[in-house]
Amino acid sequence: MQIIPAIDLIDGKCVRLTQGDYNQKTIYNENPVEVAKSFEEAGLKRLHLVDLDGAKAGKVTNWKVLKNIASMTELEIDFGGGIKTEKDVDIVLNSGAKYATIGSIAVKDEVLFSEWIQKYGPDTFLLGADVKDAHITIGGWLETTTLSVFDFIRNYQQKGILNIFCTDVSKDGLLQGPSLALYKDIIRQFPELYFIASGGVSSMADLEALKEIGCSAAIVGKAIYEGKIRLDELSQF
Repeated sequence: MQIIPAIDLIDGKCVRLTQGDYNQKTIYNENPVEVAKSFEEAGLKRLHLVDLDGAKAGKVTNWKVLKNIASMTELEIDFGGGIKTEKDVDIVLNSGAKYATIGSIAVKDEVLFSEWIQKYGPDTFLLGADVKDAHITIGGWLETTTLSVFDFIRNYQQKGILNIFCTDVSKDGLLQGPSLALYKDIIRQFPELYFIASGGVSSMADLEALKEIGCSAAIVGKAIYEGKIRLDELSQF
């Protein structure tokens, strides 16, 4: 199982929100490049970079941070938040991201996202399924839809998307453990996915449990910043 550390960006700084609430923000570092380099030095290969300003504004905003990290590390970066147009996709890919992370647009405008899959290829995208009670949430988690996560995944898997991460909004940033039952169910129904668990990881035991149920990778954020998991401990993955 691969470990993917997360950096969330507001005003170009490394922050974390609790349950996606912009009013519950903690700034961990003014310099995201420094943070990314520390991940690389610890032997990690990937980075999950989230543009929270972009998610709020509805357009990619922190692309310069992406460009800096991409030029100063060898990390494979997936970048999301505010990707709403083809121009946004181009900005993200041209700024050094390996994957454009897509969430809300895949729910709100299936026709548009399907066109992007055709144009750029399904392997260009990391599909984010933000979930509350097994239903998809959108708009920075502010709105819960009636769409089931299983129908959502099935639809895009048929279009060739195999890289998917799932965040249980009710768990995110609380350090209370991941949604093992939900992930187990998804992996059982879609065994060929490169399935990435996200949200709630609070300890090495959580990571062992995710590995045990067959997750391909796990995104870890707050647990690293709060010192619950040390970077040197992650080398075993």
